[in-house]
Amino acid sequence: MGSSADHGGRGKKQGSQLWKKALLHSCLCFVMGFFTGFAPSSVSDWTSAAVAAGGVGSSHMVRALQSAAGGAVNRSLLARGGGAGLLLGGGGDASASPRPVLVVVTTTESAPAASGERAAALTRMAHTLRLVAPPLLWVVVEAAPDVPATARLLRTTGLMYRHLTYKDNFTAADAAAGRERHHQRNVALGHIEHHRLAGVVLFAGLGDVFDLRFFDQLREISAFGAWPVATMSRDERKVVVQGPACSSFAVTGWFSRDLGSNGTAASTAARPREVDVHGFAFNSSVLWDPERWGRYPTSEPDKSQDSMKFVQQVVLEDFSKVKGIPSDCSEVMVWHVDTTAPPSSSSQPSTGGKRR
Repeated sequence: MGSSADHGGRGKKQGSQLWKKALLHSCLCFVMGFFTGFAPSSVSDWTSAAVAAGGVGSSHMVRALQSAAGGAVNRSLLARGGGAGLLLGGGGDASASPRPVLVVVTTTESAPAASGERAAALTRMAHTLRLVAPPLLWVVVEAAPDVPATARLLRTTGLMYRHLTYKDNFTAADAAAGRERHHQRNVALGHIEHHRLAGVVLFAGLGDVFDLRFFDQLREISAFGAWPVATMSRDERKVVVQGPACSSFAVTGWFSRDLGSNGTAASTAARPREVDVHGFAFNSSVLWDPERWGRYPTSEPDKSQDSMKFVQQVVLEDFSKVKGIPSDCSEVMVWHVDTTAPPSSSSQPSTGGKRR
């Protein structure tokens, strides 16, 4: 009896010791896991913690990495986190304001004679825009019958784009008179206004050539911007330079200079009747400004209801709101090649086109 009682006591004692050991191991594992969760999970976290503790900027970290690695730094890694600001010119400052979106509007022609040149011109423009720093939105407007081929082309550009179309019919005479392009620009501005696409709007024709520095200066526009444009015609051997006359970035007037084969003739005008669409840009918020609808009398509805005429009129009303590009407007950064074919004598007036 005594022996069996001793065995029972020892069994209970051993069972309780096993439970105590298991409980102790579980507690140790829990504590280790708890504190491990607070430890940095990667090398980048360690460096971030060191930067925060030592007050060292991201640019110092990049320079240290370059020195340690002999200048061989993986740019794709630096593009994440603190190094992104350095590569984009922001110095790694998280509070730096982002770049404004450039909304580039390109119109086309629906004339059969232009269909063969459209794809080549769009491809050339796409290659130009791919060299511009993002963010950029390319808005391409064209007639409905031309959509399939252009849609395939735009999908291969690698650009962010909007492809807009319309069903209105225009004749060759309308295209030569600029009515179709005017309608296309209104289609684009209507889309921008409807979707509140905030950014700087630029009208870039298929025959335009740009200095890449020009796009960086466009992002500095707060209301309106204007610049000299050199227009070349395929049918005439001359160049006409038109644009604002500036003192630093302030616009003081307008000038037009004809550089023909017979010499140079210059004329200056304080305020032109209509600004060239290739020579100005504006902040898109102007389109949904509440003061727009009360700015002009009801006897002149086109100035408020026609978006294209509205922005062309406003940019000429107050030069103090217009920023001259570049400084002193002393350099031509945009060249426009006029490829519009003259209307033939057999062309008939349009019956279905938009007339604004």
